[in-house]
Amino acid sequence: MAWRSQLSRNLKELRILFCQTSPSSASARSFVEQNYKDLKTLNPKFPILIPECRGIEPQIWARYDMGVERGIRLEGLTEPQILKALEDLAKAGASLKA
Repeated sequence: MAWRSQLSRNLKELRILFCQTSPSSASARSFVEQNYKDLKTLNPKFPILIPECRGIEPQIWARYDMGVERGIRLEGLTEPQILKALEDLAKAGASLKA
C-alpha cells in the first residue's frame, strides 16, 4: 500500500462526500473513520476535504493538475472496494503526469 503515501504527489486534492445519516453512505462513513488518520499522517499537507452534505449520494473526487477532476460513486461499495477506488484515482494521477 505504498500508493497511500504518494497521494500528495499524484493528486492536488481529495474530496469525500457522504450523508451523515443515510444508510447508503454507511460504508463511506466507515471508510473515513478507519482510514482518514492514516492517510493524513502519510500526507500531512495534502487537502482531504470531507464536507457536510445531507442527503447526498456517497462519492469520492480527486483533483489533479490543470484542474482535471475524476469522481467515483461509492453507493453499494464496501470499505475495501472504496480503498481500491481511491488507489485507482491515485494511480490515474501518476499516469496523467507521464
